[in-house]
Amino acid sequence: QVQLVESGGGLVQAGGSLRLSCAASGRTFGGYGMGWFRQAPGKEREFVAAISSSGSTTTYADSVKGRFTISRDNAKNTVYLQMSSLKPEDTAVYYCAATYYSGSPRIRGLYNYWGQGTQVSVSS
Repeated sequence: QVQLVESGGGLVQAGGSLRLSCAASGRTFGGYGMGWFRQAPGKEREFVAAISSSGSTTTYADSVKGRFTISRDNAKNTVYLQMSSLKPEDTAVYYCAATYYSGSPRIRGLYNYWGQGTQVSVSS
């Protein structure tokens, strides 16, 4: 069982930056692939970024590639999402998720545990 708690969301102007954090409980954090997803009002939850259990492999949605960076610190049981050059269309609730797969999958259904989400709002 893994519990995930996101933090770091807020309101930022377009072009600004935010760093999201996701703290995980449990001693086996280093065995899970981790991902970030987001859900805007009226839209389905979509993949943003993922990182393998070792941190050696990362995957990004095309819409955020070059602007967002996912990373993890297994000693701190934490995964991060550094977001730069933010756009109004990045506005959404951002969710952290953990998967039993050691890789970095894009598929929402492969994730086993989810956090409660943190709101990111980008003003124009």
